[in-house]
Amino acid sequence: MKLWAGRFSKEIDKKTNDFNSSISFDSRMYKEDIEGSIAHATMIGECGIIEKSESEAIIKGLEGILSDIESGKLEIDPNAEDIHTFIEGELTQRLGQTGKRLHTARSRNDQVALDIRLYLKKEIKTLRSMLIELVGVICNKAEENSTAVMPGYTHLQRAQPITFGHHLMAYAEMLLRDIDRLDCAYRHTDSNPLGSGALATTTYPIDRTITARLLGFENICQNSLDGVSDRDFCMELASVLSIIMVHLSRFSEEIIMWCSWEFKFVELDDAFSTGSSIMPQKKNPDIAELVRGKSGRVFGDLMTLLTVMKGIALAYNKDMQEDKEAIFDAVDTVKMCLTAFTPMIDTMKVIPENMRRAAANGFINATDCADYLVKKGLPFRDAYKATGTLVALCIEKKTTLEELPIEEYKKICDTFDEGVYEAISLENCVNDRKTLGGPASENVKAQAGRVKELISKGSTE
Repeated sequence: MKLWAGRFSKEIDKKTNDFNSSISFDSRMYKEDIEGSIAHATMIGECGIIEKSESEAIIKGLEGILSDIESGKLEIDPNAEDIHTFIEGELTQRLGQTGKRLHTARSRNDQVALDIRLYLKKEIKTLRSMLIELVGVICNKAEENSTAVMPGYTHLQRAQPITFGHHLMAYAEMLLRDIDRLDCAYRHTDSNPLGSGALATTTYPIDRTITARLLGFENICQNSLDGVSDRDFCMELASVLSIIMVHLSRFSEEIIMWCSWEFKFVELDDAFSTGSSIMPQKKNPDIAELVRGKSGRVFGDLMTLLTVMKGIALAYNKDMQEDKEAIFDAVDTVKMCLTAFTPMIDTMKVIPENMRRAAANGFINATDCADYLVKKGLPFRDAYKATGTLVALCIEKKTTLEELPIEEYKKICDTFDEGVYEAISLENCVNDRKTLGGPASENVKAQAGRVKELISKGSTE
């Protein structure tokens, strides 16, 4: 039985019904729908809109339906129009006329707005916890590798020496901002739309503060049109999830490179790698590749939401049914990626000797060599030119700045002395960069400690 059947003289076409139905994806909100209905029944009972005894019977009936669904005793009917229709139909079947009173002073428009807010509030909390776990793993890994010298890159060219711990902490900072963005999205989701009705509230003397309190909302939607037609919170969450995927994808790209024989900076645990059906030597970083690939899926979900909402006049339109599959998919995809990504990082083996070798062969201490001359009084441009000449000489002789004899240095610039070797030591190059935010080992440990303290307190600032 359709909730809107009275206006129509014949049943809806089956193919049309299938097209119109949302039960296949909104059934996951059965718990939120029942929670919302219990709060609504409680409120209309307390406000005297229905008899208190009827309110109590409805609440008991809804609790029974929830228990039966979760135990498997009651299966959700795939032929129902949506989860709201199914729950109310089941309640009416159990309670008769009393069950029909549940929908007094309520519309499916504010009901569905409520359900998705309740559902996403829970999901945001789960996502937040998963990100905090990943940040903790990254911090531990960074502390373990605070002295592991590696090349820092610009344009994917070796640039200056850093440590692997310093590189990892860059991602910790990105993810901290993602957590903060999730918190902001949560605040914008945390408003109660129930009581907005179809679009213009109701003439019944309802009290929206009661349902807000019972359902744990911090705020109440202040405009009924906005209450039923707002999906900003879905778009905002999808945007945050897209940024999270950008960060996971960038990290994945580096892991994929680092695993290759051309880098061999890290090796993934066998549990997070796959092989080839034809090449027995292969160990493929498929998890990282999938995370990188799934970013496009989440971006697509964001574009779906933006496109659906951009041309809709107030208030509710059926187009808005498309919000759920998109935001559910974005949430599910990010959770799936984090489930695999976090333990992959945690079990990843770091190969510091390969990182050190790459750093030594990349002339990434050239800036420090030039700075050495500047500190002895040479203008930077002259020091830059002398150091560039030295690099060209090293390439010609197939050696490094650290191995080049002092006599060769003096031929280029007689300001050089034996002190240059201490100045261009990769370890010194890194550890002398003690400026806040720099790669010195003590900085990395302090940064990791700071971030771990923040997340232990549930904060990001």
